[in-house]
Amino acid sequence: MKNASLKMLAGAAVALMLASTPALANDNSSSSDQKTAPQYPNATREEPKLDLKEKKDQEALNQGIADVEAKNYDKAKSELQPLVDSSKSKYAQAMALQALARIDALNNNMAGGIDKLQKSLAIGVMPNDTYFQLQYELATFYLLNSQYQQAIDTTEAWRKEGKKETPDSYALEGEAYYRLQKYPESIAAIQKAQGMTQTPDPRWNQLLMMDYNDSGQKDKAAAIAKQSMSASPTDPTSFQNALSLDIQSQNYADALKLLEQAKADGKIPLTEADYVTLAKLYMNDAQSDNAKDPEADSTKAIAALKDGMAKGVVKPTTENYVLMGDAGMVGQDYSAAAAAYKQAIPTATDGEPAYKAGVAYLMASDYNSAKPLLQQAISKGYKHKGKAYMALAQADIGLKDKPAAADAVMEAQKDPETAAQAKKWLKDANIGG
Repeated sequence: MKNASLKMLAGAAVALMLASTPALANDNSSSSDQKTAPQYPNATREEPKLDLKEKKDQEALNQGIADVEAKNYDKAKSELQPLVDSSKSKYAQAMALQALARIDALNNNMAGGIDKLQKSLAIGVMPNDTYFQLQYELATFYLLNSQYQQAIDTTEAWRKEGKKETPDSYALEGEAYYRLQKYPESIAAIQKAQGMTQTPDPRWNQLLMMDYNDSGQKDKAAAIAKQSMSASPTDPTSFQNALSLDIQSQNYADALKLLEQAKADGKIPLTEADYVTLAKLYMNDAQSDNAKDPEADSTKAIAALKDGMAKGVVKPTTENYVLMGDAGMVGQDYSAAAAAYKQAIPTATDGEPAYKAGVAYLMASDYNSAKPLLQQAISKGYKHKGKAYMALAQADIGLKDKPAAADAVMEAQKDPETAAQAKKWLKDANIGG
């Protein structure tokens, strides 16, 4: 449990920029009747004169962009690539390259998209709103392509030249710094983003939590997790983050309380992993130095797994039945342990469940039940064969079959793991000199 990792939103880090990726630009920037206020009124870049004059180029560009938006990618390529190759308009070339770059990105070809955006920006014949939109988009492409320093550098250039600051741009930098393991810089960027808006993206808190956790500031990470959990008590991600941080910090009592509460009120559906963790936490309590009632904790662990199975959440796998059996052994409920281990035998790839079931029966002094299971464990290739033979010898002794016990111990003597133990047994029994 010490190695449990935070369960963040799927792709949370990269997803920080997706909401801020702009729509494709279009050639309306050249229209004389456009009255929209400029997005970069203080930019240091001097706007070039646009050169889109051919109606057929304008129509092809508009149609190509429309087809990209409609996900008609093959058709869009057939309309846009000729503009890149042969249009006399630098603006048409640049805009076509941007649209083709978006197709690359949507097909997970980030390197191709980056190349096209770089070429588009190098052409440069576009209004400031369009130019800086593409520059910011390039930064997001760098982030998606794991080129984190380039993402930071491009974002800072965008901010410096466009004279514009946005929360999303700082969040993008925060993500890139996190990936570079520059946690102080990432924390500063995310906090800057959060301070710039009344409605911070919840994913920024996830990233901030990862920053604190990965930089060893687990108390601050836990505080954010608890705050998020309090603010969104039905949010599965907040719940999982709080749970994981409690486990990483070995705050097992708090982790157990979280799981018990979630299970009781049903507001957050527990996963198979949650039920398994709940069982392990009960077992941890049962084995702790100050355990008050190991048998009760063991029973709770078994009940948790059975409840998860009854609900169809916990799968009836070898591993889960073995865990259930282990819980029974912890609480010294050997009958329950043996029953669980036996459930694991049919799907097991080796003899471990059979061995454990046999040992459980030995602990319950049920030697008749123990012997065939231990023999089965050996025949199914239990990797600690010597231990299985020693346990088999114990069953034979219980059945008052000393010759069979001696044969089993002599087999155990062949295994380096149990050779010394077996030799002593044989010597004490005055067998084999």
